[in-house]
Amino acid sequence: MKKTRFTETQIGRAFKEGEEDRKTDDICRELQTNKATFYNWKSRYGAMEPTINLYTYNT
Repeated sequence: MKKTRFTETQIGRAFKEGEEDRKTDDICRELQTNKATFYNWKSRYGAMEPTINLYTYNT
């Protein structure tokens, strides 16, 4: 099975940013993906809520 570059949590955060009036182009540029990938994720994970992982530390 092919590994993905992004976790489901990261994808969920991208959707949340999109709901907060951030442009899809900006989100895709930051994640280094194209819009088609973003909308494929949205169809697959659209109803998902991002979970908080307390054991990771983002620098």
